[in-house]
Amino acid sequence: MKKIIVQDILKVTNGKLIAGNVDLECEDVSTDTRKIKQGDTYIGIKGANFNGNEFWEKAFQEGATIAIVQGVEFKSEQINKYQDKAIILVEDTIKALGQLAAYKRSLYDIPVVAITGSVGKTSTKDIVANVVSQKYKTLKTEGNFNNHIGLPLTLLKLKDHEAAVVEMGMNHEGEIRYLTNIAKPTISVITNIGTSHIGNLGSRENILKAKLEILEGMEKKKIIFNNDNDLLHDFCSKNLDDGTEIITFGIENESDNMATEIQLKENRSTFNYRIQSKNINEKITVPIGGIHFVYNSLCAAAVGEALNIDISKIKQGIEGFELTQKRMEITSLSNGAKLINDSYNASLESMKASLKYLSEFKEYRKIAVLGDMLELGDFSKELHKQVGKEVAKNKVDILICMGEESKYIIEGAETENDNIQEIKHFDSREEVTEYLKNIIKHGDMILFKASNGMRFYDIVEEVKKYFQYV
Repeated sequence: MKKIIVQDILKVTNGKLIAGNVDLECEDVSTDTRKIKQGDTYIGIKGANFNGNEFWEKAFQEGATIAIVQGVEFKSEQINKYQDKAIILVEDTIKALGQLAAYKRSLYDIPVVAITGSVGKTSTKDIVANVVSQKYKTLKTEGNFNNHIGLPLTLLKLKDHEAAVVEMGMNHEGEIRYLTNIAKPTISVITNIGTSHIGNLGSRENILKAKLEILEGMEKKKIIFNNDNDLLHDFCSKNLDDGTEIITFGIENESDNMATEIQLKENRSTFNYRIQSKNINEKITVPIGGIHFVYNSLCAAAVGEALNIDISKIKQGIEGFELTQKRMEITSLSNGAKLINDSYNASLESMKASLKYLSEFKEYRKIAVLGDMLELGDFSKELHKQVGKEVAKNKVDILICMGEESKYIIEGAETENDNIQEIKHFDSREEVTEYLKNIIKHGDMILFKASNGMRFYDIVEEVKKYFQYV
């Protein structure tokens, strides 16, 4: 394990030692006093509704040995009280967090795989990490800790790891640039370019530009991308000619890593994995249904191949992965109905993928419970209407919507509707829950999908409680 001591922190953050010992070791880092462990370093973060810098003494009481804070005035008795610990004052704790993470990363000469994209980042990260871990002891982003706070906290967990797989999210231009210059990836992955956050960035082309910032933190540029995504296919194959090593994966367009003979089933898929440059044609089973998980698995295989992981280990990693919670969880209810909980986030592309997955359950009555997609700005009405058209296209039997923008989902569905039996709109989660309690029956497959801010997972939990689940 590479050690960081207080003296290092002072140097990389330009911090001021208020009290304590410059030789104290920085072990694990936390921004939450409720999760402090003995020996932790506490970093106070000022948010919109709280100021973590005010809780530095609480962190010490819970066992922290180092506190990094900003904007705090210390009394002499406080300084004298904590001479056996270390108090560091910095100008900006969020900036200091990034500086400390960048320093920690610089101590490790290991493969770092950075994953970004409009949709599928977290599930792809889970599969990629499972493949990489077949050869290396691997650190990965937990959940969706993919922003300017989450990514540094992930990298600060580096200990005896031999590789890292990190997720990078963004809402605006420049955010990926900041993250990649901390992580310094050796391999970058772009899953796709869709419409998430298009309200902030103005166009899919601008989203692509922002995602490609990921290359700016790389010494030797190596990028793996989805060759079936229109923008990635058109742009990357023509414009990345500056020495960047390009590795592609795809199903429709001829790519370096291909999936053929795909068979989609309710709770799994199979495909033949073919590497264009090698005599490899391996059958792989994906433990989650849906074509988008074939793409995610294909991407993971491409990463494994780039890291010279044996094909048997790549297969083992894909077939043994587990999804992050709230993403495509399937729950069986006691009355024989099933729920698909994909309520963590939503964009046009992920809505289309989830509705396509729902449509594959031919023998079930298909119910789609859909809510607003957020951060779409002026594009919101049209994109929600497109979701409605996808509802009709995928032969959903009952459409239930909640949220102001979701009214356009209904509008789009009604323009294309040939077979939707019932369409309902509600103003609250409670109304949706009560309606579902009255209509769910044996043989139903119910999809829940909306942006995280809509809290559809609360509806899922209430429905599961009411019907019980097995």
